[in-house]
Amino acid sequence: MRIVIDSNRILAALIKDSTTREIVLDSFFEFLAPDFILAEIRSHEERVLKAAGITRDELEVLLFLIFERITIIPESEYREWIELVKGDISDPKDVVYIAACLAGKADGIWTHDPDFSTQNKVNIFTNIDMLRMSGKAK
Repeated sequence: MRIVIDSNRILAALIKDSTTREIVLDSFFEFLAPDFILAEIRSHEERVLKAAGITRDELEVLLFLIFERITIIPESEYREWIELVKGDISDPKDVVYIAACLAGKADGIWTHDPDFSTQNKVNIFTNIDMLRMSGKAK
């Protein structure tokens, strides 16, 4: 399944060895993300280091492992979709995820951001949805 991954899921995977990290590393999914996602993740780096209790080197290893699993969609591929969806959700960063989802022909977006519930252009998946799709939860 092709799934756009929201930055909140990556941050959760970085902070704790958890179900979220397990899903990120699950080969059942093909993850996509808009091109600004690494900069967004980097803007939270200090918080991640403190919350996870890891070193900068350990963070770099985790980032490498996670981003090895994510195909980055350049803005040039989703730009045309932004105008079509920008009225569907209030956060401009979230508009980009929806546009990337449509441009990447993904099955939906994996997020726990409640703002996405106001739109109806793409499917939204939570951790339990992802586990069910991969056959790891009933």
